[in-house]
Amino acid sequence: MNPSQDVAVKCSGVTKCYGVGDAKVIALRGIDLDVYRGELLILAGPSGCGKTTLISIIGGILKRDAGICTVLGKNLEDLNTGDRARFRGRSIGFVFQAFNLLPTLTAAENVAVPLLISGEARKSADQRARAVLDQVGLSEREDALPGQLSGGQQQRVAIARALVHNPEIIICDEPTSSLDHATGHAMMEILRNVAQAPDRALVVVTHDSRIYEFADRIAHMDDGKIVDVSVGAEQAHAQ
Repeated sequence: MNPSQDVAVKCSGVTKCYGVGDAKVIALRGIDLDVYRGELLILAGPSGCGKTTLISIIGGILKRDAGICTVLGKNLEDLNTGDRARFRGRSIGFVFQAFNLLPTLTAAENVAVPLLISGEARKSADQRARAVLDQVGLSEREDALPGQLSGGQQQRVAIARALVHNPEIIICDEPTSSLDHATGHAMMEILRNVAQAPDRALVVVTHDSRIYEFADRIAHMDDGKIVDVSVGAEQAHAQ
């Protein structure tokens, strides 16, 4: 599938540094990157090359130091704190590497959180959460607490939470890191189908080369820069 030319995310000259003086670390060195609607883009590269910093800026979690980053046509740094949080809650789904599940809530309650924050009725939010948990193969663990789930099951809850409010952009930080090969491929199939919607874009940070086949494009990073953008294996085989 060829990605739409409708740009969902546009980064131009984005830089980010941490610390000052001798402790200063340059995380991003002038990133230029477009993410299109209807595509799954993988960000690949060694640990510490800036991948997580970049997706944190795209998701409005971190502020850049210089350059421009527009998301769905909006410069998130032009929005006040409340509007930025509402935009993220409505338009962006996150799958964090550390899962970030609330330990006192069940799997279904964790997945329902984005819907409740946006004002959806509890009964409707619960029904939608359980439907997405069924989609990721956790229908029998809906009422379990995170501490009662394996790492792989917690990862699937995190993925379900990112999908439940049908966001236009989904950002995943190592979504298969806690999954075995078969389960990881099953999760990527779900995410790939989600990304194929023409109004949606998916950005995946990964070290797992086994899932490269699901990408439309792979942006390779090193030392805070995009060094190469290649066509994903699945699309290459189709050409």
